[in-house]
Amino acid sequence: MTELSPARERLREEGFALIDDTLSTLIACLSDALKNLQEEKLIPYLPWKGEIPKGELPDDLQQLYSIGFQLLNMVEERVAATIRRQRENELGATSIRGLWERSLGEMQKLGLKEEEILKLLGDIQIEPVLTAHPTEAKRSTVRERHRAIYQEMVLSENPSLNRREQARISKRITVAMEALWRTGEIHLTRPNLSQELRTALYYIREIFPSVVQRVNLHLSEAWENVGFDEQKLTDSGVLPRLTFATWIGGDRDGHPLVTPAVTERHLLELRHHAFVMLRAELKELAFHLTLSEQFQAPTPKLKTRLASISEEIINRDWVEEVSQKNQQEPWRHLAYLIRGKLLYNLENRPGGYTTPKELDDDLAIIEASLRKINCALLADQFLSPLRQKLRIFGFHLAKVDVRQNSEFHDKAVSQLLAAAGIEDGANFANWEESKRVEFLTQELNSTRPFIHNDISAGVEADAVLDCYRVLVKHIDRYGNDGIGSLIVSMTRSLSDMLCVYVLAREAGLMENTPDGLACPVEVVPLFETMDDLDASASLLAPFLDHEVTKRSLKLRHSKDESVYQQVMLGYSDSNKDCGILSAQWALYRAQTAMTEVGNERNIQLNFFHGRGGTISRGAGPTNSFMEALPHGSFSGRFRMTEQGETIAQKYASLTNATFNAELLVACASETTAKHRFGKAYQDPCLEFLDTLSGESEKAYQKLLREDGFIEFYRSATPIDALENSRIGSRPARRTGKKGFSISDLRAIPWVFSWTQARFYLPGWYGVGTALQELKNQCPDGFEVIKQNLRNSPFLRYVLTNVETNLASANFELMQAYGELCTDEALREKFVSIIASEFKLTQELLTEVFQSDFAERRPRMSKTLEIREEPLRVLHLQQIESIKNWRQLKNDGKDKEAEEIFPSILLSINAISSGLRTTG
Repeated sequence: MTELSPARERLREEGFALIDDTLSTLIACLSDALKNLQEEKLIPYLPWKGEIPKGELPDDLQQLYSIGFQLLNMVEERVAATIRRQRENELGATSIRGLWERSLGEMQKLGLKEEEILKLLGDIQIEPVLTAHPTEAKRSTVRERHRAIYQEMVLSENPSLNRREQARISKRITVAMEALWRTGEIHLTRPNLSQELRTALYYIREIFPSVVQRVNLHLSEAWENVGFDEQKLTDSGVLPRLTFATWIGGDRDGHPLVTPAVTERHLLELRHHAFVMLRAELKELAFHLTLSEQFQAPTPKLKTRLASISEEIINRDWVEEVSQKNQQEPWRHLAYLIRGKLLYNLENRPGGYTTPKELDDDLAIIEASLRKINCALLADQFLSPLRQKLRIFGFHLAKVDVRQNSEFHDKAVSQLLAAAGIEDGANFANWEESKRVEFLTQELNSTRPFIHNDISAGVEADAVLDCYRVLVKHIDRYGNDGIGSLIVSMTRSLSDMLCVYVLAREAGLMENTPDGLACPVEVVPLFETMDDLDASASLLAPFLDHEVTKRSLKLRHSKDESVYQQVMLGYSDSNKDCGILSAQWALYRAQTAMTEVGNERNIQLNFFHGRGGTISRGAGPTNSFMEALPHGSFSGRFRMTEQGETIAQKYASLTNATFNAELLVACASETTAKHRFGKAYQDPCLEFLDTLSGESEKAYQKLLREDGFIEFYRSATPIDALENSRIGSRPARRTGKKGFSISDLRAIPWVFSWTQARFYLPGWYGVGTALQELKNQCPDGFEVIKQNLRNSPFLRYVLTNVETNLASANFELMQAYGELCTDEALREKFVSIIASEFKLTQELLTEVFQSDFAERRPRMSKTLEIREEPLRVLHLQQIESIKNWRQLKNDGKDKEAEEIFPSILLSINAISSGLRTTG
């Protein structure tokens, strides 16, 4: 265990005390709200107020505890920000891993000079991708109430407030809690795709533009603090690119509601809100440009542009009015006219800007004019950030990826071939791979389609082609900026990717270059299962060597020094297949092998990490995650999914959003530097990973294949309730098939159900057996791991995450959920198996880490401890509710079962709030 300095120890203890004090204040406000709402009967049951009364629990307990946990989550987030600020003041910014100052310092340690770091920063492009996976249990109106409470918490921290002012804040918090109590906690009907987009739009439009500006400001400040020339950074115009994308309205893998019309509507909606954001920014800019021409002369270029843009705007009365109001303030005048021109874009009428570059040219005129009259600070403060936002958000706000399953594409191609009269075309999915590749390659030498646009070939073919035609229409009208990638789920062969090229040709999405067909939209393989990850390099190589891919890369990177190919990695299905240790090692091996394939062809890989909100699905601390990546695999471009409830946890408040975004971009910059210029560390633990992975997978698969496992799983977890929940718009199963196969179940409900029942099984099972086998078979190797774990970024990261899952699990509650399994023999069999592995994993992790969890990770221990007692009450209540619900369903009393089902949904929501995770 690393010894903490006295200052860090003190700050940690202050943080714990501040959590207790702030939480106590908020619970008092909640008590006042309940009193005002005449819900006094619930006050004795308030969490963290003493022992809960014995006897029958009130009906509203789930909602009470859910709100209590939500308050605790806000308190922990706010206190973390407060302690970070104090730590920076006392110990310096370099004491906080992942912030710019420390990352720049690490680059300096590599021997990089100022100019080299500037060049590297220009290569950084980070893109969080917001998804609509069904893991956000809270309604958007509930999140609005949370934001109101959080803002009052921030205001209350002002030390200069007097008692009356503090009392007013407490009263406003109480009022917000009254509204929260009366606001429906959960989705009683599934949210539709438009609602999911509106949620994402809040973050993309309202939060992220300010986040980008703050992260860049922090870079500028850190640049100066480490001894570099801030003017050089400003003059270079070099800033890491933090851009955004979304799957909402584009991810149709197993989601029948994502139609071509939905994709088209969402693309246009994002475009519309880009103009809303830009007009708001221009209004703010104009507010600050009050310079009078009586004291300084505008540049001739600015005066010329004022005259020409006035002629371009159709509404002559409005132009005249703006001119009269701002005739002495030409800088503000031009800003208002630019905003007026953007109105035509907003209303989708002729007369607006054609491209973001046209708008940027106008902003550049204002900026140059300000600098000419020595108002560089004004330009730095308002023009440069706005132009940076324009470069990032453009006229599209966020890119939309289109994802579909390879099996779906096979059906689409089969239908096209059958409609075109190709021999055995209807059986295309079953052709030998060599025959598929040969046929598809030959077809891609021709521009002719299989069938006419107006002819329907079948449901799947129509769905894919109509979606691609939406993209063609959007690109023709607005350009490529809003279009992300074409992602192929379950990529298992070269032909899976070539199918997309052929379907794109059929829809008119390909471009006919002098060398042949090329795709302007990137086709991205998604390797998900363990077998597919192991085969990924052998599939990627022929894809990169294919003539259509070469032409497509050339088309998309014609102006770039470097050529990038995106590859997506799936964390969920691989874990579901083989367990956490084997999945993580498969991902590591795949990245290593594919990076080598890219290097051989002078192509850099942009890995897209499909990380979920739980450790079982790829979550983990950003800095540790990046540190654990294979050396040389990080090119500077990085995409990652942000899923479900993690979006709100990371980005709901501007302070927390800025911290998480800076962590992401600064860590990515530091990691890129280390991968490019640092020496590869010879990790002595990695030689044992094949053994550990193999033994872990065997143990995990043995459990899943045990007779009766499915029956135990479906009875001992609330999976059936989750399948009937209204959390997201997407079905729980990929294909919609009836039956209970784990293979068809999505990874999210698989993890979610084990989490709700406090097993956390996908996040640790098999690891104990693997460590024990290594200890038995190779005690020297086990000792090597013990002595070197601290210096093994990959294994330390994986085992730390496993330990987090183990600490979050609760064996007493596992047994309680096990009682839901009415087959006594089955219950005893699986509870015994799981208990044995649970205990073994705890013991061996303590031995490997050479200290107790609570001793090494007191903050994590504190956050788990404070939640446990109220969670236990909720879990036991949920178990009874599920038991009753299932009995009613078995008795054919469907109406009565449906009546009590909302209480189960409330318990799921409340427990999710307490655990801070779903699936």
